[in-house]
Amino acid sequence: MKELHPHLDRLKYEYNHWDDAIHGFREIERSRWSKSSSNILARIRHLAFPGPEKQQLPQTHILDLAQSGVIKPHVDSVRFCGNIICGVCLLSDAVMRLVNVEHKDQIVDILLQRCSLYIMKDQSRFNYTHEVLGDKESFFGNEAVERGRRVSIICRNHPSEKI
Repeated sequence: MKELHPHLDRLKYEYNHWDDAIHGFREIERSRWSKSSSNILARIRHLAFPGPEKQQLPQTHILDLAQSGVIKPHVDSVRFCGNIICGVCLLSDAVMRLVNVEHKDQIVDILLQRCSLYIMKDQSRFNYTHEVLGDKESFFGNEAVERGRRVSIICRNHPSEKI
């Protein structure tokens, strides 16, 4: 977070995303990191992406979601990334909900604890919508999950036609 604060603090939270999927967010792309952060990202990428390094997008996507921000249900566009994304959830716990696009009764809630790594690939990327629940809807089982500001560091691979 020490590396990100100077870049994120210059931006205002936005409430209009190009596909209306995110509200209350700031985002940046980064490719230059300190040595210690680079080492952590290399370990994450090694875990998430089994193929050659050239298949990975070189930029790391940083998504800063305000405490009141939400990510609405959506399926990611295949124009921007491939079959795998991984993220590290910083600052706050959150609940991610996956809903099968054909069978709406197939719902999975995932507790993304602060400092946890999540990996979404293949079916979870394209056959399920995903969203990050707002503070009032944020429950895991019967337990309320207090939401604060959430920052995700997200790595992605190239869309398959670019590999």
